[in-house]
Amino acid sequence: MSARPPELEDLSFEEGDFHALHEGVNQDGQYNDRRLATRRTLGALGKHFVARAKVAGVALEDRTSLHNPHAFNGNRVRRIWAYLVRPKKEKARLKKTLGADLAKDLDRAYKNAYLCLAIEHEALEASLRIHVDAWYDGQNLKRRYASEGGAAELLALLNRVPGARLQLDDWKGEWTCGQLTPESLKEFFKYYSPGEHSLSVLFRWPAPAGNRGLGVAPETPGDMLQALELLIPVYRYAAWSAESDHLFG
Repeated sequence: MSARPPELEDLSFEEGDFHALHEGVNQDGQYNDRRLATRRTLGALGKHFVARAKVAGVALEDRTSLHNPHAFNGNRVRRIWAYLVRPKKEKARLKKTLGADLAKDLDRAYKNAYLCLAIEHEALEASLRIHVDAWYDGQNLKRRYASEGGAAELLALLNRVPGARLQLDDWKGEWTCGQLTPESLKEFFKYYSPGEHSLSVLFRWPAPAGNRGLGVAPETPGDMLQALELLIPVYRYAAWSAESDHLFG
């Protein structure tokens, strides 16, 4: 159990945060205020993380997802998240590399690799995600992995985040960070195809109904931020940037 940082003293999750995402009520507009409060908690955590990432030399912008039922989320709010994405300046650099046609939708957050803090009905999450449509970040990752020394470097980075899981789309394969071998990582990249599969490296805190446990523990928001900090080196390795430019090389 970690100590709770003073700056997070007023940030925590409650039963209502989880309940408002339950299948029985996640389409009900009467719960919008409750979900808005959850969204603001995650947004505040996102801002704290942007400041921490800046100290680590990584520039990010924070955004949050919808808290109300909408056509965009299928009129059901099953998940609320704060996501930390490359800022406009970095997007502008990437646009020059990709060209106007390929980069036309780059302003959509999910078109970029991003770090994420999320809540669902029975879980909390801190993760690095590369959406199926963020194919250029996925391609950058796969090409860097295939470069000289790239596989060993990524293996070391992933094994420094024990407790996280490397996930390929919605597959049930087991790639547990801290226990990965050169062979198991090679197996993962044998199947991973940017533009066809999503990829994530994620920490999960189970919070089942009736026994929320760590989900409502006061130290958990701080633990989520610490977990996300552990993923910064993996993000820097994977996402296209001036220091990680393997997109067309």
